[in-house]
Parts: sequence; structure tokens; C-alpha cells
Amino acid sequence: MTTPTITAPLPIGMRILYGVPLLGHIARDVSRDVNNVFYALVFIATIVLLAIKVWGLVALTVTALAFVPLMFVFFVSITWPYPTKR
Repeated sequence: MTTPTITAPLPIGMRILYGVPLLGHIARDVSRDVNNVFYALVFIATIVLLAIKVWGLVALTVTALAFVPLMFVFFVSITWPYPTKR
């Protein structure tokens, strides 16, 4: 007889992310094995390139516009001062 393991419930953000059909599958795979993130990046780059091939400059513009908040957070995070010990 085995003892059932009790796992903590997932936070609401993780449940929402895992519930999205395509992104949830990729997020679950990445959470199991970190090396799967490279396959996800290749997948995303392929989708963007195919969108650019079909819709042209509009798809490239929309993709760049979607990355603006991410780059803003990235720049703020790399310039945030570290607390120093006194």
C-alpha cells in the first residue's frame, strides 16, 4: 500500500497559463524540463517568420509592438540598483 502524496495547489496565474490550449502545453513542458525552452523559442520564431511571409510588414510591426513592454521590463530590471550592505 502506498501513501498518497499531497501536493500544494497551483497559484491562480499558473492555472490560467496551463489552461490556455497552446501556451499551456508549452509552459507545462518547459516547467518539466528547462531544455524544452529552446524548442519553444524555435517554434515561436517559426510562427513569426511564417506570419511575416504571409502578412508582410504588418506582422513584423505587430510582433515588435508586442515586445515593447517586455523590453521595458528588461531594461528596468538590468538598471535597477542592487541593495548594498553597510
